[in-house]
Amino acid sequence: MSEVKTRNLNIWLVVVLCVAVILRLGLFLAYPPVSYNDTASYRRSAQAVLGGFEAYDGTRTPGYPVWMALFGTDRAVYASQLALGVGITLAWFVIGWKSSGRPVVGGLAALAHTLNPGQLFFEANLLTETLSAFWLVLAFLGAFYWLNDPKNRSLWLGAGIGLASALAALTRPLFIFMPVWLALFLAFSAEDKRLRFNWRALAAVILPSILLVGGWMRWVRVNYNIFALTTMTGYHLVQHTGYYFEAVPDEHAALRDVYLEYRDARLAERGTQGNTIWDAIPAMQAASGLNFYQLSRTLQSISLDLILTHPGKYLARVLQGWWMFWRAPVYWDAGAISSPGVTSVLKAIILGARGLLIGANLVFIATNLAALISRRLWALWSIKPFHVLLAGSVWAASVMSSLIDHGDNPRFLVPLQTVVVYLVLWVAYRSWTVWVNTRQSREAVNHV
Repeated sequence: MSEVKTRNLNIWLVVVLCVAVILRLGLFLAYPPVSYNDTASYRRSAQAVLGGFEAYDGTRTPGYPVWMALFGTDRAVYASQLALGVGITLAWFVIGWKSSGRPVVGGLAALAHTLNPGQLFFEANLLTETLSAFWLVLAFLGAFYWLNDPKNRSLWLGAGIGLASALAALTRPLFIFMPVWLALFLAFSAEDKRLRFNWRALAAVILPSILLVGGWMRWVRVNYNIFALTTMTGYHLVQHTGYYFEAVPDEHAALRDVYLEYRDARLAERGTQGNTIWDAIPAMQAASGLNFYQLSRTLQSISLDLILTHPGKYLARVLQGWWMFWRAPVYWDAGAISSPGVTSVLKAIILGARGLLIGANLVFIATNLAALISRRLWALWSIKPFHVLLAGSVWAASVMSSLIDHGDNPRFLVPLQTVVVYLVLWVAYRSWTVWVNTRQSREAVNHV
């Protein structure tokens, strides 16, 4: 690179790094780690990890519990997630810079992540999203290098991509599709207008998943007679089927009646039946005599039967959950901030940020559909295989999350929100570049 380009790159890198570190240092000093309903189960699983997995109950995949066990206290886990946030920011800087050849694009992509309150505040939350986002961006960064230059396509890089995607799945079960998606995408390539297959890529990426994800599922199967990533599948499905649980046959009347009692109470209190199952589990166990794992298997069977016999109701909830996926929530604890003035300012910032993110999500959907039906736009925006990989990951997550759960759907986009923003920035950058070039060409012609 020329001296000017090198200086420009260094300036942007320093700006991004300083903003990322200073923001997180200030957050760490002024804002505590925040626990949610799920946190206690992750911490309990972390204690079981420290005990050699003897008391591990299989309700959580081991990715985040192992991370919590590794760092110990809540504040240490919080600090580690802030460090992950800096790493994620730098990864997006590299992706933006390398893909465009311009440090400014890398800087905007990085700042879009680090200045997003939905990402920044989540690093204080004792939940899986930040760790999931870290593993995902590592997989995407590896895939970028793989796709960008055939010389990079080594078995080691493929194994690294597979390992990162497998760890994402073991941190957040939603991403179980990522290893397969990455393996297939990288294994097939269009060269000289022919589709070529690289079995080395398929094997390198998929092998870590077979060992890690497959090994974990076998452990769950052996210990709890459930073939899944966790022992919670039945409970998650009730998030869907609970809306029409009165259709459960009399064979399971005890479970049906208890659930309906809890569902009616939750509807009266909150106006929605979402997450009713978590309150109803003890009473359903008492009424049926089933233990936790037997109840999960039974509810899985009941729910699958309800889905097959009432497909219209199921699909209606799937579509509703898919739309909820794009709502761009910001999870933070306003009560943890002592200054009312600061709280008011943050609320205004978060409201504005949510508006921008929802707008970005809508633009993402619109531009994706437009590029699919218009070759001109595909060429105008310079859509590369890497962009297809990123967009496909978001679309797959939106569909998968809507199919398997119906409750906290907006939270499922959090680890991939920066992917959406990056692709919107890419479309904006390419549109601006084409507009500038067109204007300059016209001016040159007029001048002649």
